[in-house]
Amino acid sequence: MDSRFFRDAMEKFATGITIVTTNYNDEIIGMTVNAFMSVSLDPKLIAISIDEKASMYDKLQNTKKFGLSILSEDQKELAMIFARQIEKDRQKIPYIELDNIPVIDNSLAAMSCYVKDTAKAGDHMILIAEVTQINMGQGDPVLFFGGKYRSIASNKHTKSNK
Repeated sequence: MDSRFFRDAMEKFATGITIVTTNYNDEIIGMTVNAFMSVSLDPKLIAISIDEKASMYDKLQNTKKFGLSILSEDQKELAMIFARQIEKDRQKIPYIELDNIPVIDNSLAAMSCYVKDTAKAGDHMILIAEVTQINMGQGDPVLFFGGKYRSIASNKHTKSNK
């Protein structure tokens, strides 16, 4: 099977959208990531998967820490900015710090994470990190399905009153 066919099949799985951020050489850098999962409650571990071609691939392995922000549907534009789908001034992005790590302000949930382990998986690196602090927000998530950003409201089925 070719890579496009495999990717099309993977797009059948709806995911939330996260932004992974870190402070690297006194500059906040970030990227859109939808390969994220909860791993363990004790200790509190999450995992993200980063493509070896991503600009943050080596940087995250060097800093060994990152912020993870789960985006709301109102933050879809941020996902597009960090995925380099649209150009906007990143200096105006609202950040807060959790455990001295930058995260996106007003996200559904944001957490500071310290890398505990890595695993090479094909052309990606899986980073397993311990969560040290969490900030919770409100709202509905932005979703990614079929290669498009979506919201829960746009995917709800309504019954007609006939």
